[in-house]
Amino acid sequence: MFVTEHANYQNFILENMPKIIIKNINNQEVDIYDTNKSVLQHFAEAYIDWMQACGGKGRCTTCKMILHEGLQNLSPPSTAEQKFQKMDRLQPGERLACQCSLQGDILISTPQKYKLPHINYSDN
Repeated sequence: MFVTEHANYQNFILENMPKIIIKNINNQEVDIYDTNKSVLQHFAEAYIDWMQACGGKGRCTTCKMILHEGLQNLSPPSTAEQKFQKMDRLQPGERLACQCSLQGDILISTPQKYKLPHINYSDN
């Protein structure tokens, strides 16, 4: 009985964990096990290549992601993101993967400008 209850609990936890869905990489899903980590860190742990010229330090905008759903599930914009918003380098609906963490599901895509040549992107 304990094994069954434990398995049910594990399934419940897995089903209710936040996830990132990358729309233009064939709706690839990334399960989130630690909501304190940045989106970019989750990509690295899931072996997903994502552009990041400054190494995830918030000094550029190459890790930009376009947010389609779940804005309310992201941490507030960081100081770096606010700076890039004021410079018009980060538009509404765009966030830096290195600067935000999440508490719930998000649906994102990679901007055309930052698509990597070795990844097969989908049109959706």
